[in-house]
Amino acid sequence: MEGKQTIMRRSALAAIAAIGTVSLVLSGCSKADDNNDNGDGNNKSAGANAATKGVVNASDAKGGTVTYEYSDVPDSFDPGNTYYAYMYNLSRLYARPLMTFKPAAGEAGNELVPDLASAPGEPSDGGKTWTYKLREGLKYEDGTPITSKDVKYAVERSNFARDVLSLGPNYFQQFLEGGDKYKGPYKDKSDKGLSSIETPDDNTIVFKLNRAFQEFDYLVATPQTAPVPKAKDKGVDYVKNIVSSGSYKFESYQEGKEVVLVRNENWDAKTDPLRKQYPDKIVVKLKVNAETIDQDVMAGKAIDLGGTGVQAATQAKVVNSSDMKASTDNTFGGRLVYMAINTKLAPFDKVECRKAVQFAVDKVSVQTALGGPIRGDIATTVLPPDIPGYEKSDLYATPGNKGDVAKAKEQLKACGKTSIKTNISARSDRPAEIDSATAIIDSLKKVGIDASLKQFPSGKYFTDAAGVPTFNKKQNIGLHMMQWGADWPSGYGFEQQILHGDAIGESGNTNLSQLDNADVNSMLEKAIATEDEAERNSLYTEIDKKTMEEAALVPLTYFKVLLYRPANFTNLVSTAAFSGQYDYLNIGTTKK
Repeated sequence: MEGKQTIMRRSALAAIAAIGTVSLVLSGCSKADDNNDNGDGNNKSAGANAATKGVVNASDAKGGTVTYEYSDVPDSFDPGNTYYAYMYNLSRLYARPLMTFKPAAGEAGNELVPDLASAPGEPSDGGKTWTYKLREGLKYEDGTPITSKDVKYAVERSNFARDVLSLGPNYFQQFLEGGDKYKGPYKDKSDKGLSSIETPDDNTIVFKLNRAFQEFDYLVATPQTAPVPKAKDKGVDYVKNIVSSGSYKFESYQEGKEVVLVRNENWDAKTDPLRKQYPDKIVVKLKVNAETIDQDVMAGKAIDLGGTGVQAATQAKVVNSSDMKASTDNTFGGRLVYMAINTKLAPFDKVECRKAVQFAVDKVSVQTALGGPIRGDIATTVLPPDIPGYEKSDLYATPGNKGDVAKAKEQLKACGKTSIKTNISARSDRPAEIDSATAIIDSLKKVGIDASLKQFPSGKYFTDAAGVPTFNKKQNIGLHMMQWGADWPSGYGFEQQILHGDAIGESGNTNLSQLDNADVNSMLEKAIATEDEAERNSLYTEIDKKTMEEAALVPLTYFKVLLYRPANFTNLVSTAAFSGQYDYLNIGTTKK
């Protein structure tokens, strides 16, 4: 997922077990204490990386307002139409999927636990059929019962109406039996829907797949399985009146400006062992200046919703102060920062031209632009080190990772070129991404590749620009800045949506390389049907190697996040499940 998550694994017949064995019971906690406030919003720090090991400022106190700030606008608050990690994280407050990730520190947060479902899925038919039972007593914010039919409808609208809701992944469309023929609920006027999703009673839902899928519990942990009442759905406008199934509901929705959530009085803690409903109100402020967000976070007034960490200027200030550094959490997030090369756009449809780009890029300059080693290690593979299937290799090694002009020109010559003119896309509201794209442009210029920068806002990057193949062809955009995290903690969860040909869409596309390689596709299909974990991981390694042989993308850095831990907020936990972000499920505040 873009800007999204990390990993954990299950066999087809076993219950999920956490990658890490750290538990919140055993890990050290820092208790919330109003007496620690020295008057300037800075509580006594729990120490550097404390939230990656346990709960910081643990408290069951209720009341107050928790404020989140974001520098742009999300793709959507609609749980069935979003694909950013921070929205997967936040949406759980008002949209409960069948399964979700346990609120826990570090890799312990990768543990998958039942949410709307009463237990993990029960597989049969070799992993081609999955059955879930809903918890008893589930209700929407208006007091009406939540049923399995609402979950079925949610999956249908989010995966099979791509002309209306195109922003999320389309795994269900790819893997459900008959998914390639079903036209979605907005065109299907019957009440039957897709026949491969069965609802034999109001508490049971059965998914029938066209092939074995041994990690299906991860798939139903996406917000696409959060229930939606068909009678209340308004398509793309549902976002304006979302019906809550979680502990909070929408009090107000001002598009592009602000969202306010308040307690859902029909949420019942007896049906939900995960959520605690601590604050009275949750406010999400949008289009806030990035530097302002840093100031508010450091003053203990807000949490950075995007979870991508402090800005460059703030970082320098923080890392050079031992006191301030003690209030940071710095961790790998299961993410790769890379540049996708458009394999369908000439001259990059020739592998030699793509290899020229591989050798040309000075990765050290990119790493520096992104904030230095504290924000990521130099990358040489598709899979990051904290994803199963990773194996160290460097097919396009250059001296000191600073590029090799001679080898790049040699590949250009083999491609039949002495120069190339192209464009590179990046997100206008991500200064570090702009800076790293600029560094790449400088590297490419040295070998005869003239690349011009094209900037687009994050909220439109996949819908209107980089994720639209026809737009890129028309605009001659051969290179795309990209950051990617696993949709769930496995090699498949990381690789499928950026490497499989079936993931290429007309809009909302995240396979920005437009790679459609028969070997990669078949290995991904074989992997997800393989029950043996070691064998699956071996296939993920081979997929990584094949992708690098095709030079479809340029790995830049293995992303590390540097979060400043705001004082005055309780129950802060940096979780691997959401790229090192704080888990938003149970954050509270000491300010009433």
